[in-house]
Amino acid sequence: MRIIDLALKDLSQVFRDKRSLLFLVAMPIAFTFFMGFAYKSGSDNDASKDTRIPLGWVNNDGNGYVSTQLFEMLSNSDSVRLVELTSDTVDESIRTGEVAGALIVPTGYNKQVSAGNEAPLTLVTDTNSTNGQSLYQILRTSVTKLMSAVEITHLSAETIGKPNDASELNEAFASASQAWSQADSASLVKVEMVVESAPAENWYGDNPYNQASPGILVQFAIMGLVSSGQILVQERKTRTLQRLMSTTMRSWEIVAGHMLAMFGIVFTQIALLVVFGQLALGVNYMNAPLGTLLVSVALSLWIAAMGLLIGTVVKDDSQVILFALMAMFIFSALGGTWFPLEVASGTFAAIGKVMPSAWAMTGYQNILMRGLGLESAWMPTGILLAYAFVFFALAIWRFNKMDV
Repeated sequence: MRIIDLALKDLSQVFRDKRSLLFLVAMPIAFTFFMGFAYKSGSDNDASKDTRIPLGWVNNDGNGYVSTQLFEMLSNSDSVRLVELTSDTVDESIRTGEVAGALIVPTGYNKQVSAGNEAPLTLVTDTNSTNGQSLYQILRTSVTKLMSAVEITHLSAETIGKPNDASELNEAFASASQAWSQADSASLVKVEMVVESAPAENWYGDNPYNQASPGILVQFAIMGLVSSGQILVQERKTRTLQRLMSTTMRSWEIVAGHMLAMFGIVFTQIALLVVFGQLALGVNYMNAPLGTLLVSVALSLWIAAMGLLIGTVVKDDSQVILFALMAMFIFSALGGTWFPLEVASGTFAAIGKVMPSAWAMTGYQNILMRGLGLESAWMPTGILLAYAFVFFALAIWRFNKMDV
């Protein structure tokens, strides 16, 4: 009963300051909107971005049918995007990054190719760059096809006895070029699909707030460390803590009473943000309501216990804020509150996955993004409770050694 009385005293003290409501609810909601909009905007921009390599096109051969066919072939390519240039703008366009390279068709190209003579095209690019090497390979393939079509054209014209008939040459060339295009799209190997691949989708699912809502929820829950840590600091200043320790209350009861109050504050904030996410943002926390509740309770207990541990270590309010901010940035950045750890790799992801904040995000994301039920919340809840127990035990140990 004395633990509950102490908790009620702390709650009354915190909620007496109306600015607490601004921090508990208004700021997290504003940040949730902002992050959700940022995720959606970034995804839309990526989807609409043209990933083809920009290639400058300089045609000094006029309307020759060979160069025209090459232009059409490259225009329909999925690998390059043609940008028409003039000879005097090539160097500047490559230097500024407008294009990755430029293909120059020399004067008389059509005439030389039609006569069966060599007429090399000029590719201006950085041969040491990835784009430069890619352009060379793409153009080598395209020009090889083009020259094959020209050779087929001459053979066809000679076969029908009209090697110099321009109309016959153009018609034969068009037929040969069309055959190459059809060969590109034709399947020369029969493919049997064993497993149908799922269509590509955004990493946050069908709603950007599936990541933003639980991410901001966990991040601002961690900021609750400020309130938890300041309780003991304020009690030392007002000598309330000294009076408490002179009563029959044991150390663990004092720590438990303060922890119960901080749990109530953090859990209230989480509950309000869950309701807001469900009703206003379409985030389906109610896909597994009991699972959401379990993860939220465990998260609140961990935050409350860690905050009290901070309160037993620091000396004043400025240190509480410093420790709380450090914890927020470390646990938020490494714990996947800003972006899922699935999109990270290496050491960063390995460290992040053991963070309690990462387990909280896993519990929420199992419900929101993966559509899983209550069973998916048991492990994250258990691990968060283990963290809470460890921090609570450390807080009691440090409390007994604290100089009041």
